[in-house]
Amino acid sequence: MSDFTVRPATTRDVRGIQRMLEPFVQRRILLGKDLVVLYEAVQQFVVAEDEHGTLIGCGALHVMWEDLGEIRTLIVVDEWLHRGVGRVIVEKLEDAARTLGITRLFCLTFEVEFFQRRGFAPIGEQVVDPDVYSQLIRSPDEGVAEFLDLAHVKPNTLGNTRMLKRL
Repeated sequence: MSDFTVRPATTRDVRGIQRMLEPFVQRRILLGKDLVVLYEAVQQFVVAEDEHGTLIGCGALHVMWEDLGEIRTLIVVDEWLHRGVGRVIVEKLEDAARTLGITRLFCLTFEVEFFQRRGFAPIGEQVVDPDVYSQLIRSPDEGVAEFLDLAHVKPNTLGNTRMLKRL
């Protein structure tokens, strides 16, 4: 097994993150993100790189509420699949979530078995109480809209499974 490291992303990684993201956007697996959005969110990302410094994966932790976060934009390049990269990225994001005081992690994914092995379980419609819902619905973030299962994002979420893990 080749060596890789997972570390916090820097602004120098953003274009590489976008390059990794693009094939998944083309296949309608992940939502596209403008470069400016990736720069604005760089502090949410960790990246995996091989021993030569080439990016081979990434993932982000997005805080949604006091106790709720989302793992998003989890990518591992094809040649590095099934080599532990995704697992280590998720572990780093979970550690960051715990540090922030997050006790529940959400993800919207096609990779149900991967996330189930990490303790996530499929969820139904209502995950937050009505007061929190009324606050979250004000967010302009598409990921929050996906979490709330709002109608205007349904075309982007077809086939995805909404999952949650308690930390």
